[in-house]
Amino acid sequence: MARILVVTSGKGGVGKTTTSAAFAAGLARHGNKTVVVDFDVGLRNLDLIMGCERRVVYDFVNVINGEANLNQALIRDKRVENLYILPASQTRDKDALTQEGVDKVLAELGEQFDYIVCDSPAGIERGANLAMYFADDALVVTNPEVSSVRDSDRVLGLLASKTRRAEQGAEPVREHLLITRYAPSRVGKGEMLSVEDVREILAIDLLGVIPESTAVLNASNAGVPVILEDRTDAGQAYEDAVARFLGEDREHRFLSEKKGLFGRIFGG
Repeated sequence: MARILVVTSGKGGVGKTTTSAAFAAGLARHGNKTVVVDFDVGLRNLDLIMGCERRVVYDFVNVINGEANLNQALIRDKRVENLYILPASQTRDKDALTQEGVDKVLAELGEQFDYIVCDSPAGIERGANLAMYFADDALVVTNPEVSSVRDSDRVLGLLASKTRRAEQGAEPVREHLLITRYAPSRVGKGEMLSVEDVREILAIDLLGVIPESTAVLNASNAGVPVILEDRTDAGQAYEDAVARFLGEDREHRFLSEKKGLFGRIFGG
């Protein structure tokens, strides 16, 4: 049976879809058969970031409504073995997702895959609630700013109370913190919260810190999960996060400002 991982946050624009694509690709590269599911009905950005928008014929809602089966709707990634995408509908209303329908599709996916990554829409409305309801693990994505961290704290409350695990009194959803768009130079100027500040407020385990990087935007525009850009700081940071999720012990990098040549020579 697959393990279900939701990528979530209260605030929009923090990098959930980028993270969903990168994390799913990373899990697949480690040999796990992985599917990433777009819960953002009406907007549908995951297929763009995964570079498969022209291959979408059927979507998540089509499968829920019985208008297509999973094999018709699933898109196999051309670059990463064991990686599949289930896109969202761009023309339906968010009410097209029902708890019963989502449960049925996830159960069917669970028979085929090792990991199901759920790309949650922003906010705490229906799509986001359904994306987290069935989760075994939650990747809480936040930027190091007060409003983003506050919204993530609200999401942690929902994960503790409005999931299937909470309703059944089962082991709680495992929560993992991922801080995105981190710039040590701005932290030093007091323009951004530090990693320690964010950890103190949210009080969950830190899985990874993704540095602010143009590589993220460039990869998204090219339709490539940034984790596949192995030479970039952001790609390496996502790979580190995936490895930690899978139980590997890796030191956190990119927490301090990079020194130039002069600084490296003279320790400045």
